[in-house]
Amino acid sequence: MTTLPDRDRTALLVIDVQNDVVADNHDRDGVIARISTLIDKARAEDVPVVWVQQNDDELWRDSAGWEIVPELTPRDGEPVVHKSYRDSFEDTDLESVLAEHRVGRLVVTGAQTDFCIRSTLMGALVRGYDALLVADAHTTEDLTAYGAPSPELVIAHTNLYWGGQHVPGRKGGTVNTTEVVF
Repeated sequence: MTTLPDRDRTALLVIDVQNDVVADNHDRDGVIARISTLIDKARAEDVPVVWVQQNDDELWRDSAGWEIVPELTPRDGEPVVHKSYRDSFEDTDLESVLAEHRVGRLVVTGAQTDFCIRSTLMGALVRGYDALLVADAHTTEDLTAYGAPSPELVIAHTNLYWGGQHVPGRKGGTVNTTEVVF
């Protein structure tokens, strides 16, 4: 249902699954295992897997903490998008990567739920993409010391509001890993 012309393909977007980003996140190992399952399924179905890596003053490019977790490895030829803002589209080449692959629908996974996941989902929707969030394949850290809800509640709330998200000609939605259809 995307509003982007000639964009009939789907891509799996793997956002910020980097050592320092997910080190202490809620259900880290389970989320990474589910993302791995989705990557395998996407590759088997010839669906583009697009990786996103955050670089900023706290997460230096090429540092050990910046690296994608060892459980997940981009294949040669799979695009890796480098970003400095929460929205993976902002000041990156993500749009051109997706256009090159004729992608109009995104299946979104990764971290942090309350920052980069939410921002990228909304960024995709306003740019004309359909954006499906994999409800059990995103995670966040515990920021309760700063007044945030617990990670479980952040994840549940994001799944709740994104499940019904839609605008003219585009839609959001949520599914669990086992329900993903590329």
